[in-house]
Amino acid sequence: MTRRLELTPGGPSGRRTLAEEAAAELHELILSGELPSGTALRLEELAKRLDMSQMPIREGLRRMQALGLVEIVPHKGAWVRELSMEDLRDTHETRLALESLAVRAAATRFSEADAALARAALAEHVRLSKVGDIIASRQAHTEFHFAIYRAGGSRWLPRAIEPVWQNSERYRFGSRQTKARIEQTRREHQAILDACLAHDEAGAEAALREHLEGAMQRITETMARRYNKA
Repeated sequence: MTRRLELTPGGPSGRRTLAEEAAAELHELILSGELPSGTALRLEELAKRLDMSQMPIREGLRRMQALGLVEIVPHKGAWVRELSMEDLRDTHETRLALESLAVRAAATRFSEADAALARAALAEHVRLSKVGDIIASRQAHTEFHFAIYRAGGSRWLPRAIEPVWQNSERYRFGSRQTKARIEQTRREHQAILDACLAHDEAGAEAALREHLEGAMQRITETMARRYNKA
């Protein structure tokens, strides 16, 4: 069912190069929060942690830089990009602009085959959310959205969305969802899917915007609580 995004590090299990393996490991450590924002990324320490040489680690860091998750400054080092309200707002506004274009394009040509991919990803997302598998649930959520965005037929728009999407994933904080939240999110996703199936461009964009605005509000509230505790 799943199809890896073009910029997502790593390939299918058992077929990765060392650089792909390093990138995939770094990617998960950053998105899960095990390497928090602002963490210095020292080659020697990472090589020990991931049990590999520094060369693939260096390439993995370059791939994280391409995704916007890591900052690298020559002769100074590398670190996980900081989280901030300014970056969150910038990320959100960029996603709104790009994903609105993508979902409108998808709605003009959405097929039953496209719907089957999206339905399968959505069902998997709901199932995994209920059992608390945060990592796999996040991947299924990504597959749902990109199944729709790829349906628009653009070669470049999904690629333009992905780095911003990856950055936004860092703001989810991995909290376990309640049954009510899981159901609300399912309904939001279903509304996007239904509008695409009806070839309703305006309806698809409206449903997407409602979904993203709701997520933005929840993340903003979570960040505010965290900063108030600091």
